[in-house]
Amino acid sequence: MLHFEVQRRQTLPQTIALVDDDRNILTSVSIALEAEGFEVRTYTDGDEALRGLTAKPVDLAVLDIKMPRMDGMELLSRLRQVSGLPVIFLTSKDDEVDEVLGLRMGADDYIKKPFSQRLLIERIRALLRREQMRRDKSAGGEPSTVIVRGDLVLDPARHACTWKGQPIELTVTEFLLVKALAVRPGHVKSRDQLMDAAYGEHIYVDDRTIDSHIKRLRKKFKAIDGDFGQIETLYGVGYRYRDA
Repeated sequence: MLHFEVQRRQTLPQTIALVDDDRNILTSVSIALEAEGFEVRTYTDGDEALRGLTAKPVDLAVLDIKMPRMDGMELLSRLRQVSGLPVIFLTSKDDEVDEVLGLRMGADDYIKKPFSQRLLIERIRALLRREQMRRDKSAGGEPSTVIVRGDLVLDPARHACTWKGQPIELTVTEFLLVKALAVRPGHVKSRDQLMDAAYGEHIYVDDRTIDSHIKRLRKKFKAIDGDFGQIETLYGVGYRYRDA
């Protein structure tokens, strides 16, 4: 009987909360997620979402930052007092300060508007897989392998990255890129290979998107260590993690 109950729970659709004051986004993204087999609950402001998510938790929340009554930052802060559910921020702002602040407050990923619905769905699936790994580990499952490359330590199960003992806040995409490079130091990864590692084989993004991620990664590491130079560019070829 217990085995049956476990199987039944595993087949239940996962529930995604969408919080945005733009009803067109709520409608279009809801349709896309439901077509992928997710259940969707929508809220048009942070105050309404806080009441709903507190009363009836979901598997993951997608929050717009700029909303009436309670913005996404405040909503995330209030949610983190009672829940560790995965959170993705949506924003039309270009200011990186908002991203850094959001990540430090506990957001898991960050996508700027306008965005590809397919990309959002891939990021949602990546976060849900990570959350499942955490649950499996806490339930006594096989622990994931921690990657250590000199001063770099990556813990995929915890989505944790440190450099010289200092934590670095990374989005899911950034974490996957560092992992793809660090797994095989000295080996060159083309932009196409890095796209597949970060976005999946069925998502295409422009080469400049990968370059922008790498630039931001270097900036985050250099904020801790001004001499950081482990991520090398091979012009016309791709990138590699320097083999110590």
